[in-house]
Amino acid sequence: MKKACCIALILALAAPAGALAQGKGISDGVVKIGVLTDMTGYYSDLAGPGSVLAARMAIDDFGGKVEGKPIQLVSADHQLKADVASNIARKWIDEQQVDALVDLVSSSTALAVMPIVNEKKRVALFSGPGTTAITGDKCNAYTVHYTYNNWALANGTGREVVQQGGKSWFFITADYAFGKSLEEDTSAVVKAAGGKVLGSVRFPSPGTTDFSSYVLQAQSSGAQIVGLANAGQDTVNSIKAATEYGLTKTQKLAGLLIFISDIHSLGLQTAQGLYATTAFYWDRDEESRKWAKRFQQDPDNKKKAMPTMVQAGVYSSDAVMAKMRDLPVNDFFAHGGRIGPDGLHRHDMYLVQVKTPQESKYPWDYYKILKTIPAAQAFPSVEQQKCPIAVKK
Repeated sequence: MKKACCIALILALAAPAGALAQGKGISDGVVKIGVLTDMTGYYSDLAGPGSVLAARMAIDDFGGKVEGKPIQLVSADHQLKADVASNIARKWIDEQQVDALVDLVSSSTALAVMPIVNEKKRVALFSGPGTTAITGDKCNAYTVHYTYNNWALANGTGREVVQQGGKSWFFITADYAFGKSLEEDTSAVVKAAGGKVLGSVRFPSPGTTDFSSYVLQAQSSGAQIVGLANAGQDTVNSIKAATEYGLTKTQKLAGLLIFISDIHSLGLQTAQGLYATTAFYWDRDEESRKWAKRFQQDPDNKKKAMPTMVQAGVYSSDAVMAKMRDLPVNDFFAHGGRIGPDGLHRHDMYLVQVKTPQESKYPWDYYKILKTIPAAQAFPSVEQQKCPIAVKK
C-alpha cells in the first residue's frame, strides 16, 4: 500500500474535520485510535483481540508516528450492548481525545455510535456489523462501512447458490433485527434468481443452544438449501445440529454470515460442503498469505488463528481510509476497492465452499473459492442505498 495514502489517513484522523485544512495541525499532539469490539462474547473469536492485533499491526507498519507525533491504540469491550458502546465512544472522544473508532462488531453497537461520531466529527471505520442502514438511511459523513454488509451476503450466497442449482430454500433465522433482515434480503434474491423459499423458522438469540427442533423443521421442508440467517456461536451450533441429525447427507447448508473461525471451531468433518460468501480468505493469493502468516505468528495472537475478514478489514481500513473518496484501495484485502459518497467500501467478494477433510492439504486450508463476485455485483449502488448525503456527481 502507498505510504502517502497512510499519511493522509493519519492526518485525517488527527483532528476534527477541517482543522488540518485550516492549518491547526494535530489536535492534542497524539493520534489515538480506539478498537471497540466484543472481547469476550459470541463474536470475540471473529473480531475481539484479533481486531486489536490487526489495528496494532497497521500502526506498527506505518511507523507509529505521523509528523513526529505518536499514534496510540486503545481498546474496549462493548459486550454487544448498544448503551455500553455509546457510553464508551462518548467517553473516549470527550475525555481521552480518541480520533477514530474501528470494528464495532454488531449492527446495534454500530448504529448507537454513529450519532456520536457525527456530532463530535470523529471518524468511525466499521468492519464487523452487517446492516445496510449504516450507509443507507442512517449514513453520515464520518462513517465508513468497510468489509461487508447484509446486501453483499444475501446477493453473494443467495444468487450464486441458486445459479449453481440450489433452487429451493428454507431458513433457520436468529429472531432479532440482523437475522430477520438477512433472511428477508436473501429470500428476495433467491426469488429474483429463479429459486423459491419453502419456509423458515426463528429462534431466540442469544441464549439458544439446542437447535434440534429447528433443524428437524428444515429437514422436513425438503429444501435443497438450508440458509443460516444467524452468526457466531448460533451458526456453529446450527451446523453441529444439522450434522448430528443427518441433514447434511441430503441437503446443503448456506451460511449467510460465516467466518473462518467458525470453520476452525467446527472442523472440516462437520463443516464440509457449506457455502458462504466472504470478503477475505487468507489463502487467496501470495499477498494475502504473507500478511495472514504475519498475523498468525504475532506474539499477541495467543490462539495462532488465521485472520477473519473482520480482522483483515480492521487492518486495511486503518491503513487506507484517508483520500477515501478519491483513491482506490489496493492491498492484501481488496484490489481496486472504492469508498463511495455513501461511505460504503465496494470491493470484490468471494463465494466459497468448505473443503472436505480429504481436499485440505495443510492447516487452515478450508475454502475452495468458487467464484469472485465483482464489486459492482457484490454491493448495492449508491442510488439503491438511498443515503441522504450521497449526491451523485
